[in-house]
Amino acid sequence: MDQAGLAAPKSPWACVSVAPPASSLSDVMSEELAKQLDEENVLFIQPSELVLERPLEDGPETDSDLMLAQMLQMQFDREFDDQLKREERKFNGDSKVSISFENYRMVHPYEDSDSSEDEVDWQDTRHDPYRPVKPQMTPRKGFVGKGKNITTKHDEVVCGRKNTARMDHFAPEVQVGDGLGMDLKLSNQVFNSLKEHVHSEQRRSARVHDKKEHSTAEQAVDPRTRLLMYKMVSSGVLENINGCISTGKESVVFHADGGSLEEEPVPSEVVLKVFKTTLNEFKNRDRYIKDDYRFKERFSKLNPRKVIRLWAEKEMHNLTRLRRAHISCPDVVLLKKHVLVMSFIGAGHVPAPKLKDARLNEDDMTTAYHQVLHMMKTMFSECNLVHADLSEYNLLWHQGKVWVIDVSQSVEPTHPHGLEFLFRDCRNVATFFRRRGVSDALSEFHLFNAVSGLDLSICDDEAGFMSQIVALEKRNEDHVQRRGKKTFPVNSEDDRPLKPDSDD
Repeated sequence: MDQAGLAAPKSPWACVSVAPPASSLSDVMSEELAKQLDEENVLFIQPSELVLERPLEDGPETDSDLMLAQMLQMQFDREFDDQLKREERKFNGDSKVSISFENYRMVHPYEDSDSSEDEVDWQDTRHDPYRPVKPQMTPRKGFVGKGKNITTKHDEVVCGRKNTARMDHFAPEVQVGDGLGMDLKLSNQVFNSLKEHVHSEQRRSARVHDKKEHSTAEQAVDPRTRLLMYKMVSSGVLENINGCISTGKESVVFHADGGSLEEEPVPSEVVLKVFKTTLNEFKNRDRYIKDDYRFKERFSKLNPRKVIRLWAEKEMHNLTRLRRAHISCPDVVLLKKHVLVMSFIGAGHVPAPKLKDARLNEDDMTTAYHQVLHMMKTMFSECNLVHADLSEYNLLWHQGKVWVIDVSQSVEPTHPHGLEFLFRDCRNVATFFRRRGVSDALSEFHLFNAVSGLDLSICDDEAGFMSQIVALEKRNEDHVQRRGKKTFPVNSEDDRPLKPDSDD
């Protein structure tokens, strides 16, 4: 089979091409034949080849290797950025805190604005007055320019913008605003003043918060006192606490319904006297308690906050003495730290009126005077106490009798200022009943001698009478110091010092 037969197509429907005539080797190597073929190629050149050889009129020149390399590099960078965006979305996910790979991009975002269809078209915001102004960043190395327009970190404009940005680090309660898109610049002096003000306000707020948490204010109690009151209700000592009755310079009084205490009934109506844990309003408490033999040894070992508990204990002891002498006063139910529970003087949640507010006729007022006089004598002689704050404000009128309250500051007559306190009580009582028209009311001088059993000379002025009292107290104090020790009779276990409560 010849070569022509091998080159023939196998398909019967194909066009049969005519084989070119065979040429000898000498004809192929002929130079004349080569020239003839070149001329034929020039005459029969294809139109498509002519179009390719013509230069493009509208497009850029593409015969430069540098331009081709730059175009290829740009395309490679765009593909790298697309891959970087996909990695960033995969890494962040749905997290509220995202991490940006913007610093690793190869193509400028403005040049790559048309690389992705889902990106927002770039808008020119250079002339937008509300666009945020970023602080000008200084170069990491060297300066900008050839020695001209040098910008450092100490530049006034740069420092002002940085100070404005640092205001966001202030406390959340400090309202600094958002600048409204303005190019706001704060000087170092203004920023430091604002910073110092913020720190001082934070310290003041912390002090106020601490004071509220550890103090008892008017008509309110601190968390520790609320916990004590809650425990009393939970244990069944109290059924419920109804509300505040009165407030004073040293305590807040609440009304409550009584329950039971260790299977013993509690009065149906009681009061909770909560002693204030602040010493700002009543700073002279120590003069009533530091020289009392029952608390003298313990007073020097306590801080001012624990003295308040001692003050409540002192009122409990004094009320116990008064009840033993059958003086009308509240009954002590329970003492817990600085909260004293006593019986309620009144009826139907209505407290008994104070003597200054009670509307009494002439006979009732005279009866009240004689009751007060008898009560003062009994307190001095049998209870060995001086009220030290007796007035129409601490005397109640209930069921036709005078009731005495607020005996926390009461002291014994042997106190270094006991006789002075007694004369002050006599002056308050005599002045009140004389003003109310009681003809039997004694003067403060005669009332003092009647209550104390002393026979001091009556002077025309108060200063002369007080000088006798001070001299008498001085002689008693010297006599006690010579003896070296005070001796007092203890008639009951109620006069013994109590063991102080432990802290919560």
